[in-house]
Order: sequence, then C-alpha cells, then structure tokens
Amino acid sequence: MPRQPGGKRTTRSARRNGAPPELGTHGRTPPKIVRTPGTTVHSQIEDWLAGEITVGALRPGEQLPTEQDLAAWFGVSRMTLRHALGELARRGLVRRTVGRNGGTFVSEPKLEQDLTTLAGFSEQLRRRGMVAGARVLTAAGRQAGPAAAAALQLREGDPVHEVRRIRLADGEPIAVEHSLFPAALFPDMLQCRLDGSLYELLEVRYGQRPHRARESLEPVTAGVREAEALEVAEGAPLMLVERTAYARGGQPLEFARDLFRGDRTRLVIWTSELASDL
Repeated sequence: MPRQPGGKRTTRSARRNGAPPELGTHGRTPPKIVRTPGTTVHSQIEDWLAGEITVGALRPGEQLPTEQDLAAWFGVSRMTLRHALGELARRGLVRRTVGRNGGTFVSEPKLEQDLTTLAGFSEQLRRRGMVAGARVLTAAGRQAGPAAAAALQLREGDPVHEVRRIRLADGEPIAVEHSLFPAALFPDMLQCRLDGSLYELLEVRYGQRPHRARESLEPVTAGVREAEALEVAEGAPLMLVERTAYARGGQPLEFARDLFRGDRTRLVIWTSELASDL
C-alpha cells in the first residue's frame, strides 16, 4: 500500500475517488474549473495552489501528491497539471526534484524586502529573526563611469570605492550587491570590515546615514556569473534594484545595482495618495 509523506498510508479507495491524500484529508474540495474563452485551466489551478500556499494550508517542505493524483483530483489532463506546476516552480512557490525521492515540494516562504522605508538588508533580516551575512567579492578603488558620476554628482573619472558582495540570509545566498561610494566622502573605507552592514559603517565611522533613496526595479535573468554566485540555474529570474541613496541634506552617498533571487525574495512597496500617510 503506498504511503503519504509523513508515513500515513494512502488507500486505494482514496486514489479511485481522485482524492490526493494531502488535499482530500484536510476537507478541501477541488476548485470549480471554468472553461470559457480567455480563461486557461492551468492558470486557475496555478492560482488555487498558490493561494493554498500563501495562507499556509500547504506548508513549507510539504510534498504535493503525484501528478497523476493531482490531475485526477482537479479533473484535468496531466499535461495541464504539469503546466500549472511548472509555473508555480518558476515563481519559486514549489520546487520539483527527480529521482527515487523526487516530487513536488512547497518552497520556503520568500523573504520580503520592504522598499518603502530605507532599511538595509541586514536590518530587515534582523527584524525577521534571521541572521544576515555578507561575502565580499571585490573591494577596490576605481574611477567613476558615466552612470555612477551622474548618480553621485561627481565628474567622470573621480575616485569611488567599489564593493561587490553576496548577501546571505541564514547562510543562503539571496542577492548580489554592487555598490559605489564617493571616495572623498569616505576615506579609508576599504580598510574597514565590509562583511557587515555598510549603512551602519557609514553612520558609525563617518556620521553619514542614508536618509532617502531613489530605487528602480527591473526583472532580469541570471547570467553565468550571477547564477554561480547565487547558486541558481543560468537564466533563472532575478530582480535588479538600482538605487541612489542620499544623506538628509541631499548629498548622494551610494550608487548601487543589486540583484535579488526571484525564487527567494518578494519586494514590497507601500503606496498612498499622500506620502505623509505611509
């Protein structure tokens, strides 16, 4: 007799009735599938499963039933079901493995990065009870190029500090940071420890804390170098966040281009009719 994940047995009658063990035993019934022009079946299944994951009805690490069982339960073909699961995997909500112990598993929840308030990566992770870390890839002086010079209000060719790091959450790579700082504002910065919060370093050592920032978001895919650094497949979805951070008086302090893993992060922005209401 086949077993469910967690050691419970799946009866043949349950399989004949098309009730996957993890879904059927929780009293859940399949969603009503609408078959009308302009509405795809696989997207309805994707949205329903995504909702179950979001509300915690399907827990992180939980294994979903087999494709055959799920397709029978939803009343669809395995090809349609496989399309829905593939989209969920692309969104990072499930992970799919092959082999003897393979299957479809609910992913760990994504880390939320709140872009509404200017808090560094380390501070945001601490608020969630996670350990922030950084692995320095590059720390060197260079000349400002056109984009950096414009953002930092420098002349092209002026000296800047370049810091490239992999940001870690509980030891897992989440983002690649690439930051440029005006060398004149932060002398000897490259001789400091750079594996902690750089914003705290700017505040404690130089008395310069970023007060506001302009950030733009753009979806991109991982190249060979980014894939290796973030331990994802080449072509995996990433979110590029380009940022210019300013001191309270308006002086640019940092120009950065950060790449976040699309499967492990969710960027949050609060909006309001009036900025004072945020």
